[in-house]
Amino acid sequence: MDQKALTEAAARLREAGIEAAPREARQLWRAAMPRRYVDHGDVADGTMLARFESLVARRIAREPMSHLVGYRDFYKHRFRVTPDVLDPRPETETLVLAALEQSFDRVLDLGTGSGAILLSLLADRPNATGVGTDLSEAALAVAQDNRDRMDLAGAATLVQSDWFKAVTGTFDLIVSNPPYIAASEMADLAPELSFEPRMALTDEADGLSAYRTILKEASAHLRPGGALMVEVGARQGDAVADLFAQANCADIAVHPDLDGRNRVISGRFGASS
Repeated sequence: MDQKALTEAAARLREAGIEAAPREARQLWRAAMPRRYVDHGDVADGTMLARFESLVARRIAREPMSHLVGYRDFYKHRFRVTPDVLDPRPETETLVLAALEQSFDRVLDLGTGSGAILLSLLADRPNATGVGTDLSEAALAVAQDNRDRMDLAGAATLVQSDWFKAVTGTFDLIVSNPPYIAASEMADLAPELSFEPRMALTDEADGLSAYRTILKEASAHLRPGGALMVEVGARQGDAVADLFAQANCADIAVHPDLDGRNRVISGRFGASS
């Protein structure tokens, strides 16, 4: 490991406002170097150093780390990530944990992206099956790769669909992390988000459009007593809970993330299970 190159890279990352610059420099080194150079400290050649410098420059430009190293660790698993999908974030694990408190044999994940939510649920419930939908064909290709890497091809079906349009059958549980950033908020986001698919971030409106669509159709795809659980922005809890109430949901609850921010809204349709 070239300590001088690492130290200089960490300093540049720090100057660019990157938090945990030394750790990120080490991650980029591992991504750039063949494993024997990482594990045994052999001297890297010019080509390897050039690859490392390229990754550092891209990170300084605020390209997400997941795009540079090609993966994101989420819940219990490592998921392949590309610019075609939303980068799975730790706060979304709140949705996974809340969903795993439910009893379900069949789950639907709307806007599955990398498949991180659906596949995390199915990996923890080996007898369950599920469907993941996404409008993006490229995103579904990433989800399929993650599904196959996790040996869940027999449990998870992936469907190209605009929300419920291509969905058939009923489910015990519907989950979604829809685009909830208002168009007016996009300019103020962290620069890393400019590298992620815009359609996964914003509805180009008030940030609530996806919830209205999901709530309008969810009951037709849920078994009696089935649950709907959605991720929300930190300031959207009350607004989305009100939409759940307007849709005649029962047992409406707000689930905070580890930072205490409203993160998941849940409710039930039909008879209590």
